[in-house]
Amino acid sequence: MATLVRFRVMLLLAFCGVLLLAAVQPASAQGESAVPFLLIAPNSRASGMGESGTGSVDDVSAVYWNPGALAFMDGQEISITHANWLPAFGLSDLFYDHLNYRQRIDALGGTIGASVTYLSLGEFIITDSNSPTERGRFRSYEYAVTLGYATLATQELGVGMNLRFIHSALSPIGTEQEKGSGITSTVSVDLAAQWRPASIKELSVGLNLSNIGPKVTYVDAAQADPLPTNLRLGFGYKLLQDEYNELTYSLDFARLLVRRHEDGTSDGLPKSLLSAWDTGGGGLKKVIISTGAEYWYGSPKLIALRIGYFYENPQFGNRKFLTFGAGIRYDMYGFDFSYISAGTDHPLSDTIRFSLLIAWGGAGS
Repeated sequence: MATLVRFRVMLLLAFCGVLLLAAVQPASAQGESAVPFLLIAPNSRASGMGESGTGSVDDVSAVYWNPGALAFMDGQEISITHANWLPAFGLSDLFYDHLNYRQRIDALGGTIGASVTYLSLGEFIITDSNSPTERGRFRSYEYAVTLGYATLATQELGVGMNLRFIHSALSPIGTEQEKGSGITSTVSVDLAAQWRPASIKELSVGLNLSNIGPKVTYVDAAQADPLPTNLRLGFGYKLLQDEYNELTYSLDFARLLVRRHEDGTSDGLPKSLLSAWDTGGGGLKKVIISTGAEYWYGSPKLIALRIGYFYENPQFGNRKFLTFGAGIRYDMYGFDFSYISAGTDHPLSDTIRFSLLIAWGGAGS
């Protein structure tokens, strides 16, 4: 009976993937959101599995992928990730850093999480519109600070919430036509849950609605841009698990809930949560599919190999790439890296992420 149940779950996940792939057909391109750096995958482990992890995540990166999963974790853990972003451009000052932390606090009945995300966009030169004379220089950057909490609603269901402060400094001055500047700050919220059914211990299912918040205003309210409110549904399934071997399959479906109109305006929340799904907003055609697998060897876990695939509709970003990764664990320390293979001249191709993890005081998840 257990074998039959596992087979049915595997068949269901495969069917979901085929169904949504079939639904993704070319359509008219739409504008996106402000502060898209909030959607960059923060860790090497999930990045090596096609940038999936909403259902399968079981480490500190759950602060990003699914804060509800933190409820199942004990002890403390910290991770640091670094990547030279868009390496095809050859810019050394274009990079991305991410810090995660979690800690189980019994007195609070759950787990707290925190993260800091920083994206450096490099140095820019200020000139007059009618003259190449340099008037100054500035550094462009964006960052976000996140605090979260997760607890068990039941023995099988973990729920979590994040509160995030976002700061975007694209330019310290406005243009000759605009009085404002390219600097703004705002806040957002994430709501998430992860389900680990006792009847099918190999399965985990996650749901995360992230970056819920007001529009971002750089110059004036009429030109405000929506946050990248993102809905993720994810599945994780352990295909193999014994004393020395563990093989996990991960599958995520993600949909940006942003609704742009032809005149450049956009719907605000909560309207965009529904209007993004209509035909004009892209419907299912804007669903992003990311999937991958992870193999661990050792008792306890020692060496990992990972592979994945990321798919986005050609008319809505056209990001398609393979991912590869590996990891090693020793005592309380871990090291992971991932690599994106996206083809010649693709700006994401050859992106490499490095992550360092330290866990102590508990059994993990």
